[in-house]
Amino acid sequence: MTDLLKEYEYVLSALSAKSGEDIAAMDLSGLGGLSDVFILVTGNSEVHMKTLMEAAEEALGRSGQPCRREGEGSANWRLLDAGHVIVHIFSHKGREFYKLDKLWQDAEIWHYEAPEPQG
Repeated sequence: MTDLLKEYEYVLSALSAKSGEDIAAMDLSGLGGLSDVFILVTGNSEVHMKTLMEAAEEALGRSGQPCRREGEGSANWRLLDAGHVIVHIFSHKGREFYKLDKLWQDAEIWHYEAPEPQG
């Protein structure tokens, strides 16, 4: 994982804490994209997608990164744009349809796994 992706691990952790599925971060910094990092997550329902959006927005806000919401009325794809990082929140159907993982296949991608609890 690149240092750039590590910089946003707190967002990935917040999404994981709300049971986000297939959480991934993509380093787009060398590809001339719209931002440096895309974070992708899948939710199980519109309510779950809203919960994931709120968790990511709160995490970004705590780190001093204001963001803009888009697609709140969509059942398939919502996003938070914080400039250098964009969080994409998909339904299962939306994730399969848009295939951002494949569209940006030249980017380094890291699939997030929550750390095992220390017992």
